[in-house]
Amino acid sequence: MESREPLTLAEQFAAACDWWREAGVDQDFHDAPETLLKEVESATRAPKPAQQAPKPAEESAPPPISQIGDDPTQWPQALDAFHGWWMREASLDAAGTLQRIPPRGVPQAELMVLVPMPEAGDGENLLSGEQGTLVRNMLRAMEIAEGKSYFASVLPRHTPLADWDSLLASGMGKVLRHHIALASPKRLLVLGRDILPLLGQEKRQGVAELSLGETSIQLLASFAPENLLQNAKLRADLWRRWLDWMG
Repeated sequence: MESREPLTLAEQFAAACDWWREAGVDQDFHDAPETLLKEVESATRAPKPAQQAPKPAEESAPPPISQIGDDPTQWPQALDAFHGWWMREASLDAAGTLQRIPPRGVPQAELMVLVPMPEAGDGENLLSGEQGTLVRNMLRAMEIAEGKSYFASVLPRHTPLADWDSLLASGMGKVLRHHIALASPKRLLVLGRDILPLLGQEKRQGVAELSLGETSIQLLASFAPENLLQNAKLRADLWRRWLDWMG
């Protein structure tokens, strides 16, 4: 048997390639993945221009809040004329199904009673329902005749869920102060905590002095009539503070 010399490394490599070629494998493979859509980088290709960030949209200023009553210099300067303006001025409130109710009473009254709005059942007269009965009983206990009183509301008609913050921002406080100045009462009883910010007072304020330009009025504040009707403790507290206020 004829002995053969061992194949060199080059001969072994060539033989291996011939074997794989005969087996049908004539391409080079490796395990590392490559993208088939890879762009060919060109040294001569011009760089892409940098994209500018989109400019932020300019914030538009909020529209000005329309003021209730428009020009204050055109407001009535007499109480009787104010009552007529109160019934027809469109900016005082949004149109509603219930009618507007005018203030009532005498100017320079012993006491002005101010409530947030008319009762739902009010007809021609403000506070003619259950809340009005409460107020009249209070006046009787306070020994103040109804004929020497003045009754007014912040809103001209019954308005459930009134937006008091919006009313303050749109100038209802100015209208209210003008109304009080025209009525010119000796004392002011405010029944409704939401009314106080319109008069420049804190909601929890109990007793204050309301400045109206050259004059000032003593003010006593409590809860709205519907709250007083539902809570005897609130009524008792108001009576005690009334006695202290008058004393």
